[in-house]
Amino acid sequence: QVQLVESGGGLVQAGGSLRLSCTTSGRTQGSYTMGWFRQAPGKAREFVAAISRSGGSPAYADSVKGRFTISRDNAKNTVYLQMNSLRPEDTAVYYCAARISGVIIIPTAYNYWGQGTQVTVSS
Repeated sequence: QVQLVESGGGLVQAGGSLRLSCTTSGRTQGSYTMGWFRQAPGKAREFVAAISRSGGSPAYADSVKGRFTISRDNAKNTVYLQMNSLRPEDTAVYYCAARISGVIIIPTAYNYWGQGTQVTVSS
């Protein structure tokens, strides 16, 4: 099976930055559309960003557009989420996910999931 491992989460002050990374194993990451989702306590998992196999079709949730950037390095089997200008409402567990088809924002359409990394933004 495909395994996804996220890293880079932590505690940051409002206005600060973090870079999350997600590395795949089992198959080359270039075979998959990759996405980032997040889930805060008591809330549904929500779309954050996604990127195509080639990296040419990034998509972002309106809540993060202009602040977050998704990128990928298929040679390293890694996808990144650069998060700038962080806000307390960005606090959540962030999950990396892989899909065998095109970019989509629906969580249930993704085939493989990492275990998540906690991002906490203090006021």
